[in-house]
Amino acid sequence: MSLNIFSLATLWCDSPERWQCSLQDSATPVMDSMIHFHHYLNLFMWFIATGIVYLLYCIVRDMCLETNTQPIKFSHSSTLEIVWTIIPAILLILIAIPSFNLLYSLDELIDPSITLKIIGHQWYWSYEYSDYAYLTNNESLSYDSYMLNESALTYGAFRLLEVDNRVVLPIKTHIRLLVTAADVLHSWAIPSFGIKIDACPGRLSQVSLFLKRAGVYYGQCSEICGINHGFMPIVVHGVSEPKFTAWVISKLNTLD
Repeated sequence: MSLNIFSLATLWCDSPERWQCSLQDSATPVMDSMIHFHHYLNLFMWFIATGIVYLLYCIVRDMCLETNTQPIKFSHSSTLEIVWTIIPAILLILIAIPSFNLLYSLDELIDPSITLKIIGHQWYWSYEYSDYAYLTNNESLSYDSYMLNESALTYGAFRLLEVDNRVVLPIKTHIRLLVTAADVLHSWAIPSFGIKIDACPGRLSQVSLFLKRAGVYYGQCSEICGINHGFMPIVVHGVSEPKFTAWVISKLNTLD
């Protein structure tokens, strides 16, 4: 893939790309807030870095030119101590307020229309749509998702990221994710969603999801869970509600 300088700085995608310098494109309101907060923090970082570099420049300049023959009274200066105490405190308050708003929004759970249960195994994922129980034998719609071997990849598929059974979810729908593990610690993470939640054995972790647009989103297990930790990819396919309904019906028919 040939990339120019402009494309290097403007890479936005739903999966990792070569020479990617920026965050992946957002697919959820939560990720939108995270990206905005990231840009907001960068303003403070540039402000602080510029001030420090300027002070260092002044010190080095005076040392090299030896123009500062008289010591400056920086010690025991009440004014200076007040300034370097108040300014960092103000900066911390300006950072804390949007940070707390974002943290509280991550825990907000609106009445979900769909519940997806995610179970981590060594070394694959299992998914269960508990809302669609099969009435005949009381089975739920569930399946396992394994990484595809290189020999099974089609042209254009991502190596180490493609799976045999993708997670299909509707867009513009409030979804509840319940995450757990059957053996050791795992972590279900998709950068485009702004979701990274631990899967702990014997515990259900809960997080909400609202997809803004259709697409295919890639992620991986983000917890070192054993020898095949790097071979637990996650693929979520966001579709419209009619397509999701048709997919559920086709899956339920296979249980007959």
